Amino acid sequence: MAFERQRRGRVAEQRALGLLQDNGLRLLARNVRFRVGELDLIMQDRETIVFVEVRFRSPSRYGGAASTIARKKQQRLIRAAYCWIQMQFASDEPASRFDVVTLDGQAVEWIRGAFGVSGPL
Repeated sequence: MAFERQRRGRVAEQRALGLLQDNGLRLLARNVRFRVGELDLIMQDRETIVFVEVRFRSPSRYGGAASTIARKKQQRLIRAAYCWIQMQFASDEPASRFDVVTLDGQAVEWIRGAFGVSGPL
């Protein structure tokens, strides 16, 4: 069961990546892990770094995929993004945002700016 869930997750992530690339975003990194959290996709949208959380859920009888990103998960993503920014950029932090790509069965939704922090990371 765990293997099947991982396989579905990889397929969902690949579908999300294709959607983002088709819309002009460039892949910088994927599946970046830190002690504080993991970043599924790190993309560049012009001058903006985009941290993308990919969520897959099927069936959605307990709420859609977007409903699974609670505040605690958002905080872990924000901390992981901060770690990545600190590693990549010595001084000038680029503009950044947090997007979510949800896959509920066959339905795919890209939520730009799904959550964020006020001020720099």
